[in-house]
Formats: sequence, C-alpha cells, structure tokens
Amino acid sequence: MESHQTITHICSKAFSIRSGRFYRHSEARWIQRYKCKECGRNFSNATGTLEFRQKKRRVNLSLFRLLCAGVSMRRSAFLLDIDRRTVDRKLAYLAKKSRRNHAHFLAQIKGSVKSFEFDDLITSEHTKMKPLSVSLAVDANRRFILGAKVGRIPAFGLIAEKSRQKYGRRKSEHRRTLTELFEEVAATVAPKALIQSDEHTSYPEFVKKYLPGREHLRHPGGRGAIVGQGELKKKVFDPIFTLNHSCAMLRAGINRLIRKTWCTTKRPDRLQMHLDIFLDFYNRIYLPAHR
Repeated sequence: MESHQTITHICSKAFSIRSGRFYRHSEARWIQRYKCKECGRNFSNATGTLEFRQKKRRVNLSLFRLLCAGVSMRRSAFLLDIDRRTVDRKLAYLAKKSRRNHAHFLAQIKGSVKSFEFDDLITSEHTKMKPLSVSLAVDANRRFILGAKVGRIPAFGLIAEKSRQKYGRRKSEHRRTLTELFEEVAATVAPKALIQSDEHTSYPEFVKKYLPGREHLRHPGGRGAIVGQGELKKKVFDPIFTLNHSCAMLRAGINRLIRKTWCTTKRPDRLQMHLDIFLDFYNRIYLPAHR
C-alpha cells in the first residue's frame, strides 16, 4: 500500500521536469510533456483524462450540444462530417463525463431541495410492445433534474396480450429504477421538504424508506395536452407542473424520446447514456443561461 502511494506521489508534475512538447492537430495546440525524475516515465497534460488518445476532440462540445438539441446521432455525424461509429463511441465518453459532472452537482446541492417531485416517463425500446420506464426526479423550485433512470417494463393496455405472444413475458425493472433513483438523489432533499407525485401505488413505499419524515402529497393524473409532447396536462392548475415540464423538455431535447419520430431506442443502456448527457447539459448549461 505504501509503495503504491509513493509511486503515485512521485509521478506528478511536482516531481517531474519538462520534457518537450507535441502538437495536437485535432485542437491546433501544443501539449506539454513531462518526465518523472525518479522512475523516468514520460507523461503529458493529457495523461489520465477521459479524452486520452482521442483523435477528434474538436467535435466533443459540438456533439454534446447537438445530442441535447433534438438532433439524432446519424444527423449529428452528418453535420459534423464524422463517421456515425465515432458518434456512437463518443456517446459513451460524453455519458461518462456527464455522470462525473452530475455527481459533483448533486454534492453541491446536498440537503437543499425543499420541493421534490418524481414520476415516470414512458417510452419504448424498438417498438411500443416493448415499453421502457424512465424514473425521474426534479427540484420543483429551481427546476433542476436530479436524476433519471431507465428500466424495462411489461406492455400494458390493449397491446399487452399481443406483446406477450410476440416477445414473451417481459420482466419489470421499475422497482430497480426507483431504488437507484432514490439512492442517488435522497441526500439532496432537505429534512422538511415537500414530496409530490401522482397516485402510483408503489411510490409511498419508496418515500417512507428513503425520505422518512417528509410530507408526501399524491395527486391524481390528468389527460395530456397537445402541447408539450403530451406531457403537459389539461388542467387549470397542475400541482406537479415542474416535473411534467421537465418530461416535455426531455422529449423535445432527446430525439429518440419524441412522440412521433423515426428514431427509436434499440438498447436501454444507450438511452441511459443519452439521458445522463442531457441532465448535465440541462442543469449546468441550459438553466443558468435562461434564468
């Protein structure tokens, strides 16, 4: 253990000397190299970063913004003049970076959420007969999206029987997504916060377990309006308007969530990556610019 700590301490800029530089064509800039005075290893300012060995760093910010502006992955590749497989790889990179940023953001607002709303957004995986649930939580006062977790659920309604016949019985992951959501965001909720949701039967159980002692108000659902991607409700007053407005923003900003679109989610884990990217963009860039 001591040896590992020693090596980590030695191989740093404080115990190194400058050892030339190299020109990174993708960014049109010079990158400083260093050489460790103890072990003789070479490293640079890029070593250890998520962007290490990337060849097209110049498109990272543009792609980040396009993926949060309702542009599909294929269209993003066309607009940026890169291969669609590059976009696919960068989706994973951007999601990992966004998750780091979001974890830092949640730590900054720890214990400050005084009005907490949560519910589920329904979308699909390849076909409507294979639905997905996105468990979502927001700060109603400041409009922050605190978390979004994706999971498979069985088909329901008129297509339920046809779905079982074609794809078999589909396991519900709704409890898992709610558990992951509450475990991630519970620390941000103030001790006397107001919790609001719709009348889903499983919600009180999670509020009692992860947010004990808070007041939990449950409201009946409403019919969706034409505006807001069907997420805004036909009510004079919607008590969980901030949550429904956030769902509408997700559907408008993520192409695969739009109600009527050619783009569909083929894999739930890729939708989760896209959501992670959007949350970072929405909380860190969009909301501060529109206050």
